[in-house]
Amino acid sequence: MTMKFEDYQQYLSPVFVKSSHLVAGEGHGLYITDVNGVEYLDMIQGIAVNVAGHTNEKIVKAIQDQAGKLIHASFNHVNYPTTLELAKRLAAVAPGEGEKKLTSLFFSNGGAEANDSAIKLARCATGRPLIIACQGSFHGRTVGTTAITGSNSHYREAYEPLMGGVYFTPFPQRILCPDSIANEDLEGRADYCLWMLNNLLKFLAPAQEVAAIIMEPIQGEGGYVAPHPKFLKGVREICDKHGILLIFDEIQSGFGRTGKMWASQHYDVVPDIMTTGKAIAGGLPMSCCWSTPAIMEKWNKGTHGTTFGGNPVCAAAGLAVLDLLEEENLIENSRVQGEYLQAQLKEMQKRHPVIADIRGIALMTAAEFCKPGTFEPDAAALQFISKYLREEEHMLTTGCGVNGNGFRFIMPLNIKKEEVDLCLEKFEKAVAAYEAQC
Repeated sequence: MTMKFEDYQQYLSPVFVKSSHLVAGEGHGLYITDVNGVEYLDMIQGIAVNVAGHTNEKIVKAIQDQAGKLIHASFNHVNYPTTLELAKRLAAVAPGEGEKKLTSLFFSNGGAEANDSAIKLARCATGRPLIIACQGSFHGRTVGTTAITGSNSHYREAYEPLMGGVYFTPFPQRILCPDSIANEDLEGRADYCLWMLNNLLKFLAPAQEVAAIIMEPIQGEGGYVAPHPKFLKGVREICDKHGILLIFDEIQSGFGRTGKMWASQHYDVVPDIMTTGKAIAGGLPMSCCWSTPAIMEKWNKGTHGTTFGGNPVCAAAGLAVLDLLEEENLIENSRVQGEYLQAQLKEMQKRHPVIADIRGIALMTAAEFCKPGTFEPDAAALQFISKYLREEEHMLTTGCGVNGNGFRFIMPLNIKKEEVDLCLEKFEKAVAAYEAQC
């Protein structure tokens, strides 16, 4: 019997917007096969979740072995060997050195929960009420994380008033800077955004009342924007000057996606708190809030918790992910294949004027579509190209960017050069088809 999404749509809340009506039956490596046997090249990979593709045998075996022993008993009441071992191994690769190393962890279930945890920790540890976030950011869609998300006002629609005490400052991407600054180099944008942050502290948010500044070191949904190092270093200096905690949201950028374990390592900046999720458990729901033991010790005991966080099956998968990163050299492969991907895309950009920019680091790469010869966003290009790829080339993709004109390449970290080439071939066909009908 053919299964159609439309037959079940009445049972699902329409608030959850679907990018397609595809019903996935199986997934292996780079590919998803729908319930009707149609195969798709998956360049979404669960939105940067599947570090080694779908149903990697090592991750599957780890899940199966642990599920046969214990699935859940609540980490509030008992400890799990897999979760304890995962915490120890994650602490070993945590950012920082000595007493600044983020070796104390709180496990939860998804990225938004981790960011909620970080906000609560920062407020509790400092005794201060205010949080500063960045325009263009995406941190989740809970009440707390919607309040610190600045990538689209639609996320806030109908939910105000949200959590109070939140202020926004611009992130150094072109569309968040005035025209006189926007077309300067990355360093010029960094200078402007640091100036704006200092003005925010001077005129609106008293520095002595700011608990934390939260940001993605490389913005994800906001457009895969990697700032000039001067910006993150400058924010770190401002935080140190005023006793403000710096939170890095590495939910999408962490676990090797940028060719280093953590995106912050590209900038030699260590946060006080870090959040991770997505890739941490290779496809199972898990996330983590990291900090130093000294900061975690200030979190009032019993004021935060979770029923499912630290689940033993998820932790077993997390251990398998760490094994894969090390044994198969996936972080280095991300760097190598990411550099190749960007080089090929920049050559393609010369042939297709609708591609206005290629940006990001390693396998956290995006192409931006604009009207040829301008920086006017072309959201129609993204819509056409994504649909063309899904329907004509059987390739699944997703977008990014505040103006809905960015195309994300979210490949698994074990992708091979010939597989990158296949993705690029399909992508260029779609771009050419769009330009031909304009």
